Amino acid sequence: MKYLASILLFIATNAQAQAIHFKSVLVDTHNDALTACIEKKVSLDQDLTGINHSDLKRFKDGGLDYQLFSVWCDGTKANPYAWAMREMDTLDAVAARNPDKIVVAKSWAAIQKALKENKIVAQFGVEGGHMIEDHIDRLDTFYKRGVRYMTLTWNNSPSWASSHMDEKNPNYTGPKGLTAFGKEIIQRMNKLGIIVDISHVGEATFWDAIKTTTKPVIASHSNAYSICPVTRNLKDAQILAVGKNGGVIHLNFYSAFVDSNFEKKDNVFRLKHKTEMDSLLKSGIQKEYAQTMLAEKYAAESEANKPDIEILMKHFDHIVKLIGVDHVGIGSDFDGIDSAPKQLRTVLDYPKFTQALIARGYSDKDITKVLGGNFLRVYRINNPH
Repeated sequence: MKYLASILLFIATNAQAQAIHFKSVLVDTHNDALTACIEKKVSLDQDLTGINHSDLKRFKDGGLDYQLFSVWCDGTKANPYAWAMREMDTLDAVAARNPDKIVVAKSWAAIQKALKENKIVAQFGVEGGHMIEDHIDRLDTFYKRGVRYMTLTWNNSPSWASSHMDEKNPNYTGPKGLTAFGKEIIQRMNKLGIIVDISHVGEATFWDAIKTTTKPVIASHSNAYSICPVTRNLKDAQILAVGKNGGVIHLNFYSAFVDSNFEKKDNVFRLKHKTEMDSLLKSGIQKEYAQTMLAEKYAAESEANKPDIEILMKHFDHIVKLIGVDHVGIGSDFDGIDSAPKQLRTVLDYPKFTQALIARGYSDKDITKVLGGNFLRVYRINNPH
């Protein structure tokens, strides 16, 4: 009898999750599908099942309404600005071929129209200030192309801001925090309507950015340091500062930022397949995507190392306890990661996140905020037009 009751409860919870999930505007602030498609020589409007975490059809099947696509390359690639243009061109071409499915929206009116017509709203998030190559006027070009946030640093540091990786590197000789030029960049972002993203930045840069910005910030894909102590996650004082700023922290699904036990297991996996990894790197594939290819090839081994979604929800609960439900969202990092919680394999699994919120007793109103309403609030303050 108890077993039957459990089944009935699961069915009821799942039905409730489906209802609120597909009624809400679901925003994911970070997906690396553009780089993944280029690296794998595929297109987002193909069926990429078994190849990518994402494609146009599965976005809609998973309930996604609004995607900020990461524009990224690592710090070693020559001409990062040109690479950024190539990635944006890639999405523009997909949108041109599929005007009934996806729109690169550059105004609030265009966003509203696309949502009403059940089309995916697409915009760009530039992941790393190095991609402007120290030319502040390129922010204007980015904005015109549909960029609506920029992560101040990736793991590498531009000349004007320090990353989380470099701030902990004893051999790093650059400035810590924002330079005067870095503060000018934030001021220009505020004026244009490009949201300041503090994922990946070092603590000195974080505090300088919080003091400099006049608009709410986002962490496009970060978690809580107190649950998983890696420098890509936010310490409690930083979380409180984002709340005070009116910003939103979007949860990252990457296993290494979710579960503190994952890294040790993953290191064993990487060492086992080092020869194959070195071969992929020699072929010219960027490191992050070489790692993804190995994880996909040895799926059973990779699967065994993944955390449960409940560990991700501990991050959610912790952030909500500190600053409230108005300051949390989703920044999955799909197609930029090689491991996520077992229940969150692809974009088809977004409803399982909603189901986890329902299981915790969150109201439909709060769930709607988390799935997209919180980001939309920050977007409108940064972009009133």
